[in-house]
Amino acid sequence: MITHCYEHGTHAIDTEYHQPLFDAAHLIVEGDRAAFVDCGTVHSVPRLLEALDELGIARANVDWLLLTHVHLDHAGGAGQLLQALPNARAVLHPRGAPHMIDPRKLIEASIAVYGRDNYDRLYGELLPIDARRVLETHEGQRLQLGKREFEIMHTPGHALHHQAFFDLGSNSVFPGDTFGLSYRALDVDGRAFAVPTTSPSQFDPAQLIDSVRRIAARRPQAAFLTHYARITELDRIAVDLVRMIEAHVQVALAHEALSPAAARPNIRAGVKKIIHGELRRFGSTVAESTAELWLDGDVELNTDGLLAWLARRRRV
Repeated sequence: MITHCYEHGTHAIDTEYHQPLFDAAHLIVEGDRAAFVDCGTVHSVPRLLEALDELGIARANVDWLLLTHVHLDHAGGAGQLLQALPNARAVLHPRGAPHMIDPRKLIEASIAVYGRDNYDRLYGELLPIDARRVLETHEGQRLQLGKREFEIMHTPGHALHHQAFFDLGSNSVFPGDTFGLSYRALDVDGRAFAVPTTSPSQFDPAQLIDSVRRIAARRPQAAFLTHYARITELDRIAVDLVRMIEAHVQVALAHEALSPAAARPNIRAGVKKIIHGELRRFGSTVAESTAELWLDGDVELNTDGLLAWLARRRRV
């Protein structure tokens, strides 16, 4: 079930969430020890276990499940996965850990967004994680995987409970959603096009821009995104992401005086213009239908995130 094999024992596994090559979990192997970074949904767990079998790694030799944040496309399968990995611990931001230990609020909020039937289809049963198997992190904390070391950076902006994992041995980073989304179908001559994700409910532009810049300042050689897998040229991508985040904010502020219902179509049109315009600026010649297939879901989510951000501004 391994989709891509990279240097330094890093492997991408397509979780098959939403569509192929949309959502990746990463399996890192160091000697006879292993760790997962993000895990997809409940439906993804069999694929992750098959990847261990494919590499001949005993399930007891998985030490960590490194979770960038608790959105269900990243962490929904964590409870089921840990049931199969007797020695692994879930590594979580302290704001996210309570929702994995007792996921009832997370489930309720997700059903409110997706509806019961869609929630069941997309995410299945979300199992709690025993608190004794959770490691809550702090900024700058380091974890060992065999002789390999990972450093944790808290990276709010996409979500308050977001964190990135720096692989110090390979000078790479696993940034979850903080460093944007980049789909391989939209690559141009092997170069990655990335867009920011401003999805609800905790999007904060100032914090997201700061997190993007802090990651780029570390000068990692590569980033392994959950959406999707390995990208390089991170200095260039960081500049692109900041420019797009700022453009998103300007679109939202231009319609701040309107009611949410009146503002939504205008903000959505503005977000689509930014993202699709940037794709063409990047040099993509993919058909408009292909661009819409990959990007219009993010247009919807980014619009929702901007509306939620405007609503918080009104309450301040």
